[in-house]
Amino acid sequence: MWDRKEIKRRAKDVLRTSYWKAFVVSLILVLLGEGSGIPSLNERIGSSSIRSEWSNSVHDLNWGFLGPFLIIVFFIVSIIAVLGIAFYILVGSPLTVGSLRYFKQAAEGEVRMGNIGYAFNKERYWAIVLTMLWRGFLNFLWFLLLIIPGIVKSYAYSQVPYILADNPNIGYNRAVELSNQMTKGHKFRMFVLDLSFIGWILLGLLALGIGVLFVQPYINATKAELYLELRHTALTYKMTSEYELRLAPTRYL
Repeated sequence: MWDRKEIKRRAKDVLRTSYWKAFVVSLILVLLGEGSGIPSLNERIGSSSIRSEWSNSVHDLNWGFLGPFLIIVFFIVSIIAVLGIAFYILVGSPLTVGSLRYFKQAAEGEVRMGNIGYAFNKERYWAIVLTMLWRGFLNFLWFLLLIIPGIVKSYAYSQVPYILADNPNIGYNRAVELSNQMTKGHKFRMFVLDLSFIGWILLGLLALGIGVLFVQPYINATKAELYLELRHTALTYKMTSEYELRLAPTRYL
């Protein structure tokens, strides 16, 4: 069983010699919306609290006057939303996998910025895009059900990008299945691990919020260490193999 203090200590050791590289990669993850996860939960709760107020105010609008204007606004917003979703699927998700591969490889002793572009190789790209899209779709369905099941399943599927960083062609069903197996019995401890960063995040917020960015490398490095621990357990209990994760030499790159 992994120890929270130990993986955080190892993350600090990695960052001692590569903090600023980790900061740049973490900034990419933040821009892609792949931060610590805690703020996104608050945004979901906050958005539901204003729903009733919004529904009451729409009845007071002059629809005859505002109708054409709102149609144009809706059309423009829809186009922007579609382009944003397409950008995240085609560019953001591969960048996420590449950025997390940077942290995983750094935890294993290879600090190389070139790992950020790992997913854009033609032999990996579409497999990664499809798997990340499938993971996002499953998370979306669970969050439609209820917030709590959605949070639980987000932890269950959280290792998918790291698995893809090991073997991008593992298959979208297998990546999700393996992540589910690896996190079984660990989800609450992973939640506690996230909570352990709240003090750092609050301290960062005191510096006009900018300080939070400087905490992200620590969070990302720790989660990479966590993946290595979960992977080791999965290998020990035969949930997967070195061959499946391409940890042993194979004929394919």
